[in-house]
Amino acid sequence: MLWCKQKRGLNICNAALVCFLILIPWSLRAQDKKDDWKALYGLHSGEKIELIETGMKKHVGTFSTITEEAIQLREGSNEIGIRKESVARVALREKSHRGRNALILGVVGAGAGAGIGAATSRCSNSNTSFSLCGIGPGVAVGIGAVVWLAGGAAIGAAIPSHPTIYRAEPAKSNTTH
Repeated sequence: MLWCKQKRGLNICNAALVCFLILIPWSLRAQDKKDDWKALYGLHSGEKIELIETGMKKHVGTFSTITEEAIQLREGSNEIGIRKESVARVALREKSHRGRNALILGVVGAGAGAGIGAATSRCSNSNTSFSLCGIGPGVAVGIGAVVWLAGGAAIGAAIPSHPTIYRAEPAKSNTTH
């Protein structure tokens, strides 16, 4: 990139690229509208769901029926009906992707760690604050890959993985600023 000049230490273009790549998932999530009650009509009786009420009470059970006014689910041996106004969020419980997320981010982390390990193992005459020059490039690449693999896998496993079917719109505030 000709418009990016390498200055001492941090390359501004690389830092901007990393920030951009980190923010992509959040921007995609922000575009995803989940506030349509009619989306719940796609659920099938017997599907395992998680429902959070506006008072933060959590229900985990199997979906029964849906109407314009309420949703009904079986929680244990009890049949529960919850009014639409009391529902904050409904998510499917059957499709957990934590393992897949951990694997993908672990592989990405290992690649990034190997690259960082290779970059920090190069020997030069500059006096940088951090260098793995003395241990050899193979060991530095391996250490970087393992450390970043673990970090990426941990982040991937921590990402919520139950797809949200419905999320109520936040209550509008009457105060103006």
